[in-house]
Amino acid sequence: MRTQVGIVGAGPSGLLLSHLLHLRGIESVVVEIRSRQYCETRIRAGVLEQGTADLLSASGVGARMAREGLVHHGIVLRFGGRDHRIDLSGLTGGRTITVYGQHEVVKDLIAARLSAGGGIFFDVQDVEVLDVDTPAPRIRFDRGGVAQDLRCDFIAGCDGFHGVCRPTVPAGVLTAYEHTFPLAWLGILAQVPPASDELIYSSHERGFALLSMRSPELSRLYLQCAPDEDINGWSDERIWDELRRRFERDDAWTLRDGPVVQKGITAMRSFVVAPMQYERLFLVGDAAHIVPPTGAKGLNLAAADVAVLARALETFYTTGRTDLLARYSDVCLRRVWKVQRFSWWMTSMLHRSSDGEFFDRLHRAELDYITGSRAASTALAENYVGLPFDDD
Repeated sequence: MRTQVGIVGAGPSGLLLSHLLHLRGIESVVVEIRSRQYCETRIRAGVLEQGTADLLSASGVGARMAREGLVHHGIVLRFGGRDHRIDLSGLTGGRTITVYGQHEVVKDLIAARLSAGGGIFFDVQDVEVLDVDTPAPRIRFDRGGVAQDLRCDFIAGCDGFHGVCRPTVPAGVLTAYEHTFPLAWLGILAQVPPASDELIYSSHERGFALLSMRSPELSRLYLQCAPDEDINGWSDERIWDELRRRFERDDAWTLRDGPVVQKGITAMRSFVVAPMQYERLFLVGDAAHIVPPTGAKGLNLAAADVAVLARALETFYTTGRTDLLARYSDVCLRRVWKVQRFSWWMTSMLHRSSDGEFFDRLHRAELDYITGSRAASTALAENYVGLPFDDD
């Protein structure tokens, strides 16, 4: 087989890249070790920055998002028994966020690629990335018991943190920067209408809690917990009781509970690899960087990477220029490190610290400052709705 761009991974970054390349007249093939059903039902992130939502809409895959997505103009910081609303739209010239599940984005992108005759191979095995330091890199894989060899001009590694692409880069080329937070999130998906129209970030003496949503009927909630927490020790009743404690407010506000349809523990870590490219292999999204989920940036960072790479590939195929491809990593990493800073700051400010009461009081002072200063609130709002998608 032969294509122009081989893409490993049918998550949102791989599918969005394939879709954008198709719109630019560039051929691609996506290979994925999971089934289509798995990709379309795996519950992950659900907050889209303004730039991500705009990119999906402009590329023709935003119709269902426009119908079903929940547009939010603000978020709530809850501490000291009181709510403090951050007016995202008012502070950023009308910019918003959209709550729309990552698996819904994946569904829309798969439908778009298949309707356009795009090549997506699900359920493949034994994926290998070969010859990336030559003009003819290859993706070798097994499909239905038959060995396949996909030859291409470039390979996009969109296969996540545990994928095969990053490890194929020779030792000594990449530098990894990592930080593991001494905390985790216990998250649930509950079949109950959200108790708030906007996301609530609650900083409480018992630990952090987040109230989010996936639809008018589905709530997504999180509790700060220990990294080695045993999920089996958390009954639904215990989870709801702890959530009510951490979301307590001075007035009569109450948290609705309902059937828990999913729960799990999410580790909190930061990871960046540099450079995000090696010869004709480009690392995209989680293959190159991980952020803690506090700032809701993982999917959005991946979309920004895709926007940069799609433009660089279009320039190469239309003009022969390679300068944008050569600068892919530098351009992306500028945004990546700004987002890492924001995610670290949000995580540190909102969670109960393992460093003791002194730092907890510093974090409370930070919250008091953020909610009492328009300039500080604006800085939070600008980062939350999303920094510009750099392209040069």
